[in-house]
Amino acid sequence: MKKTPISVAYGDGIGPEIMTATLRIIEAAGAQLEIEEIEIGEKVYLRGIDTGMSSGAFDSLRRTKVFLKAPITTPQGKGYKSLNVTTRKALNLYANVRPTVSYAPFIHTKHPKMDVVIVRENEEDLYAGIEHRQTDEVYQCLKLISRPGSERVIRYAFEYAKAYGRKKVTCFIKDNIMKLTDGLFHQVFDEVAKEYPEIESNSMIVDIGGAVLADTPEVFDVLVMPNLYGDMLSDVAAQISGSVGLAGSANIGDPYAMFEAIHGSAPTIAGQNVANPSGLLLGAIMMLVHIGQADVASRVHNAWLRTLEEGVHTNDVFEEGISKKRVGTKEFADEVIARLGKEPEHLAPVHYHHVPTVAHYELPATKPADKQLVGVDVFIHWKNGKPDDLGETLSQVVVDALRLQVITNRGIKVWPSGLDETFCTDHWRCRFQASEGQSLSPLQVVELLQKAVQAGFDVIKTENLYTFDGVPGFSAVHG
Repeated sequence: MKKTPISVAYGDGIGPEIMTATLRIIEAAGAQLEIEEIEIGEKVYLRGIDTGMSSGAFDSLRRTKVFLKAPITTPQGKGYKSLNVTTRKALNLYANVRPTVSYAPFIHTKHPKMDVVIVRENEEDLYAGIEHRQTDEVYQCLKLISRPGSERVIRYAFEYAKAYGRKKVTCFIKDNIMKLTDGLFHQVFDEVAKEYPEIESNSMIVDIGGAVLADTPEVFDVLVMPNLYGDMLSDVAAQISGSVGLAGSANIGDPYAMFEAIHGSAPTIAGQNVANPSGLLLGAIMMLVHIGQADVASRVHNAWLRTLEEGVHTNDVFEEGISKKRVGTKEFADEVIARLGKEPEHLAPVHYHHVPTVAHYELPATKPADKQLVGVDVFIHWKNGKPDDLGETLSQVVVDALRLQVITNRGIKVWPSGLDETFCTDHWRCRFQASEGQSLSPLQVVELLQKAVQAGFDVIKTENLYTFDGVPGFSAVHG
């Protein structure tokens, strides 16, 4: 078999130990790999390289298109961007796939029938990382959801379910509150689901969905959700299945892919030969399937399952009465290698086949919506009195039919007819709108802002209000 080039990073903390163990196991199983080692992580950051990647690392990734990565440490303090987020975005790794399986009765869990795959959108949402401090008291973070980004990951979730014989895909959203952003994700989910009638589909509000996942995960099969929810709930799912240390993940793009454990670098136990390499090993198994070495992936996975069921456990999952032998990182690798060629006797054996599940997506050619400017939200830094004082003064700022309609503070209406009990900060959203059915020109908005500044107001941000084919592209006001 021709060797497949991959880029490998040993990372920080326990990273070098678990990567060494992982590579020993998969190479002993017959993996045909041409390894290009790259340096990433804390040492690179501290050399002043703000990407956290050594010179030439991206060149290696462009050549190999496959990245097996150990966990890294991002130095504390401001100014250090997450290397994981940077890599996912730079290489367009839009789908984060995190299978979570229970291994009862050999690993303690309250959910012995759990077998869930979480497909997490990997590039958008709050992970756009666009934040601003706007006043003395208020900071903001922008949540970005796009139609192409949503459709791509949702389509991937259905393709994954189809390829691996899964029966149901469930969408988690919070569109009872975020009606536009999560509303778009939900809308696209419903549209894509119609193309897969053979697969059951449903959606749940993320808070109750998360509660059901923690209580009765066996009712789920494949879950797909925006970035932040997926990040949090995939860790919850891994922990309730037995241990976060047993979970691997794939970050899938086209044509790039990155494979890793979901846990961090655990510097407090680094160098002690106690870390569990299982999460990274399972990530490497997903990599082997991805690069067409499914037979090797099956051999490794089955040997690992046999090791677990024979009670050979690292310290993090060792439990008296269940486990039979406590081993370190190196010794665990030895035990898995010794069982290569064997299948589990109690747990279900695994037999992979190469299934490319990248959902090739091209933005369809559609007619642009009729976009009309109908108003503007003007955000003001102001702490000189009560809401009525601000409303009375700001009402004098008028441009043609563009007039102040409502003022909110932290999203709740405080003028006109606000409640005295409402707590207010120094950050005010002041909504100016034209008469119904009347559109505006950008110059009218500019003139309004000039008048507001001339009147002594500290304008910190604006958001234009548009309709698209007559439908408001902005949220209504609470209260």
